[in-house]
Amino acid sequence: MRILIVYGSQYGTTKRYAQKCSELTDLPFINYEEVTDLTDYDLVVHFGGLYAGGVMGLKHTVKALRDSAGLIVATVGLADVSDPENTARIRQSIQKQLPEALFRRTKMFHLRGGIDYQRLSLKHKTMMALLYHRVRHLPESQKTAEDRAMLETYQSRVDFVDDRSLQPLVEEIRKFALPE
Repeated sequence: MRILIVYGSQYGTTKRYAQKCSELTDLPFINYEEVTDLTDYDLVVHFGGLYAGGVMGLKHTVKALRDSAGLIVATVGLADVSDPENTARIRQSIQKQLPEALFRRTKMFHLRGGIDYQRLSLKHKTMMALLYHRVRHLPESQKTAEDRAMLETYQSRVDFVDDRSLQPLVEEIRKFALPE
């Protein structure tokens, strides 16, 4: 059984999760930008940061998969992943990025990341400022949990990374690697 961990990370929290998962499973991990061909792998675990409604690097990874390969997607974002509204929105976004057959057989996990506004690129600072100013004027009843999380953390540094949250994902990898 050949398994590879691939990650797409802009500011590092997703890479931290991928690296920790690699340590827990003894599997190799690489940046999605290094991926050229994944047809030799039976399972690919893709860790991707959530940016502008998409999972970083996921489309690139999917293009390199063979048709029969298994896929686990682990998203990393700022919003509270214990909120079903947030995870439903993330799943809808992933559904747009994957062919229907692959989406149906993909296992998904959602992890909480972090943000440091001081480290953001000018482009991302501008995007966050525009989003902040749009969202803060919305009536409270129209704000999503994700909107509220962004408003609470705006212009600050927060780190919600919790390596213990990887345990269900690691168990899923082990199930795939050692089918009963």
